[in-house]
Amino acid sequence: MTATVHNVHERALPVPAAEVGRLVDRIGAADDPLWPSPAWVPVRFDRPLAVGADGGHGPVRYHVTGWEPGRRVELTFHPGTGLIGTHTLEVEERGPRACVLRHRLSARPVGSMRLLWPALVRVCHDTVIEHLLDNAERATTGTVTHPVRYPWRARLAVSMESARVRAVPVPTAAALLPGSVLRPELADAFALRVPPGTTTDPQDWADAIFRNPPRVVVALLRLRNRLVPALGIERGDASAFDTITRTDCEVLLGTDAGHLNFRAGVLVEPDPDGTTITVATLAATRSRAGRAYLAVVRLVHPLVVRVMLRHAGRTTVAPWRSTSPARVRG
Repeated sequence: MTATVHNVHERALPVPAAEVGRLVDRIGAADDPLWPSPAWVPVRFDRPLAVGADGGHGPVRYHVTGWEPGRRVELTFHPGTGLIGTHTLEVEERGPRACVLRHRLSARPVGSMRLLWPALVRVCHDTVIEHLLDNAERATTGTVTHPVRYPWRARLAVSMESARVRAVPVPTAAALLPGSVLRPELADAFALRVPPGTTTDPQDWADAIFRNPPRVVVALLRLRNRLVPALGIERGDASAFDTITRTDCEVLLGTDAGHLNFRAGVLVEPDPDGTTITVATLAATRSRAGRAYLAVVRLVHPLVVRVMLRHAGRTTVAPWRSTSPARVRG
């Protein structure tokens, strides 16, 4: 029989226990100050926090089996999660202006979790909880003495969750893109879903996608600029991705060149459970060289947009980019 896992994380905080207890009571709420989103899918319950509330975060499902307001929340895993047991968030008073916030997991891995726990889940769990404790320290003191360090396996898990790009129709909600190119010969769109808490400013996303592309795209653009003069096409530069106009939820970028007119729209659609980022592209040729060029671009364009959007998702929700080395390693 697989041994029960006992996993404990705690943080001493120089504030009254009641102050930290108020943060604990907001676990799973829309304004949850502790859970480390957007890096990790937020905790959600089917009702306000109370015994019997059912929910979880992503594929990890549990229900509330104990709640002492301001003191303790006990969560029992669903059997299908692969863990048989509980995890508990509790506040222990250590004086009038001192307390300890503690997370305690006591569960037996079953099925595939017997392999997944030591290989990946444990390090992700440890990282999430240390990040949660960082958030508690920051919320109560204004700073974090030793911010969590994300090990490579936790980075991989965040990247996989933040990089699921899919092909979609050109969004009907886009107001700036339609009509920006007459008789487009290329029209496609790709979407990425990111967790709540990620920026919803479309300019932030346009900059992340087009101003900070991954290295492979930079290399392809350099190769493109070396080859196109032979076709009578001018070399491109960063101005091709200048913002033309924007609204609160959409940015329109692009340029008119001698061979081709190009527009890209970045549409941001937030909702309570996350945000959808859609990049839609329209292009129309203006010359024989442009038609030859577009015939080649069609072959690589979907892959390039997917890579750029995936890269933007990973970098935008990557918490390790703004934290200094500290506690969790692996």
